[in-house]
Amino acid sequence: MVKAHESINMQLLKFLAKQYPTIDTAITEIINLQAILNLPKSTEHFVSDIHGEYEAFSHVLRNASGVLKPKIDTLFMSELSERDRRSLAMLIYYPEKRLEQVIKKEEDINDWYRINLFRIIKLCKVVSSKYTRSKVRKALPKEFAYVMEELLNEQIDTHNKEQYYNEIIERIVSLNKANEFMCAFCYLIQRLAVDRLHVLGDIFDRGPRADSVMDIMQRYHAIDIQWGNHDILWMGAAAGSAACIANVIRIACSYSNLQTLEEGYGINLLPLATFAMSHYKNTNCSLFIPRVDEEIDIKKDDIELIALMHKAITIIQFKLEHKLSERCFDETMKKRDLLHQIHYKNKTITLDGKVYPLRDVDFATVDPSDPYQLTKEEEQVIDRLLHSFIHSARLQEHIRFMFSKGSMYKVYNNNLLYHGCILMNEDGTFQSINLEGRAYYGKGYLDKLEEIVREGYFNHSDPIIRQKGQDMMWYLWCGRCSPLFGKDKMATFERYFIQDKTCSIEHRNSYYKQLETVELAQKILHEFDITGEQSHIVNGHVPVQVKLGETPIKANGKIIVIDGGFTKAYQKVTGIAGYTLIYNSYGLQLASHQPFEGVQKAIASEKDIVTTMNIIEMVHNRKRVKDTDVGKDIISQIQALLTLVEYYRLGLLKEKEA
Repeated sequence: MVKAHESINMQLLKFLAKQYPTIDTAITEIINLQAILNLPKSTEHFVSDIHGEYEAFSHVLRNASGVLKPKIDTLFMSELSERDRRSLAMLIYYPEKRLEQVIKKEEDINDWYRINLFRIIKLCKVVSSKYTRSKVRKALPKEFAYVMEELLNEQIDTHNKEQYYNEIIERIVSLNKANEFMCAFCYLIQRLAVDRLHVLGDIFDRGPRADSVMDIMQRYHAIDIQWGNHDILWMGAAAGSAACIANVIRIACSYSNLQTLEEGYGINLLPLATFAMSHYKNTNCSLFIPRVDEEIDIKKDDIELIALMHKAITIIQFKLEHKLSERCFDETMKKRDLLHQIHYKNKTITLDGKVYPLRDVDFATVDPSDPYQLTKEEEQVIDRLLHSFIHSARLQEHIRFMFSKGSMYKVYNNNLLYHGCILMNEDGTFQSINLEGRAYYGKGYLDKLEEIVREGYFNHSDPIIRQKGQDMMWYLWCGRCSPLFGKDKMATFERYFIQDKTCSIEHRNSYYKQLETVELAQKILHEFDITGEQSHIVNGHVPVQVKLGETPIKANGKIIVIDGGFTKAYQKVTGIAGYTLIYNSYGLQLASHQPFEGVQKAIASEKDIVTTMNIIEMVHNRKRVKDTDVGKDIISQIQALLTLVEYYRLGLLKEKEA
């Protein structure tokens, strides 16, 4: 008798019957799916807080956080020296650039091609061994797919096929296709080394080319993104929030990084530059001199112009944020309006009852009697910048990608991923926030925030709802109850203008004080309905200060913080150049990276990023696909197919004739 038909929708069975019209086709698929369940779990790669560091990020993806080099060492230990293994690794990471060097110096290039094609194919077989042939086939470039599949699936040591295998290699070399095939195999190795990439926020700001980072992500085969506060700021800017736009430009000026805006996204900053030169040229801009990377050659005149723009946009930002704080659901944001609290004559400001001297009150466009009123010229600048952001095709494409692949959090394979924190009270309870007449906390709060944010970008029919969504993006950037920010205030004004650093301290949410407690981890995992001994929380946002003895592994291994300072601006604080996390069939490994010195230097010296691997958790029984979220879906498919077969056999559905 039918055992499961009551729980299987007949429409679903009819749909399955179109794909599997006979008992034999359904059974064949069941056998295939059952076999897949027993393959080793594929590798997941976690990165966080990239902050525009395009070259370092690209390299970490190419070498799979240092995972590929040990495979090369194991496979070729007996036949290659350490130097030759490093050379082979660099060929796999940067095939085109490495081949350019080899062609210039090798006397017998064809012989070199033959030897190294065999090596690369040998490694590719190892890397692809945990996947089905079908999945590997889909990853092959169409123009070389047949030949590459033959090389990967034939055994070179099989007598009957040895000559066949060698002949394929020989023809590839003699027909001058070795370069293309070698590059194709190298990129296939990179592609198969990691099955899924998790990006835990803060792609934008500080580093030189966030747009190039986004290009890489768009091409990546399987990716999800958990939004960071810097990302949400750019999302708000692209949606049309003037306050978010001002913040984006201010940060770009602060780090002398206008490339992403001008070259990457075609944002026209000339109106701002013209305005700044006209109104701020005769003011003191010493507090707005941008941070300049020692490796970048930037002229003194350019630095001075950026400083003028920096000051001008900062004042505009304060004015724009006043309007948002006035209509914000969180009334404490009004306390961040500080322009009206300045005593311009004696150059002081009173905060929390204490008087502080100000380093600068030379604000050419601020009327002390109405400090938040934009001048006509400032309004014109904002209007033109707004037009530029909204009509940047590349920026809009990248932000739509952020929405399609991104979210406030993600649960994947029993791990909870988010950028910042889950808001907590000091007593260990979830912090409750009132939104639209209802109290939210924990998972529910994140879900509600994401709903509001998406309306701010996609809702073009209701301007009020759209405005609320854009305001929320700004709030998530800097608000006291933002789980992406996780601090009581963003002390931008204090950092610029007040010498006393005590008033610019940004106190973290109680979540961070409780990070070391297993109770916190268990409470949060339970809130998201995550169970199991091998469940974890992975987040970034706050750099781990390794040089001060801090460790990224919290709460007895249940919480892992992987912001170790990808961006150069943080590396003096952290002491390293970022953490990445690898989760494969054997368990969890944390990789800590030393600074990357650039692609050209890496290739020339054949020197990889120095990576230290730390095993967080090893499993006794190797994880299989059946132990993953993908496995759960496959098991559901198998159950549906078994029911389909039963319906066929009982005559409740008719098989289609061949």
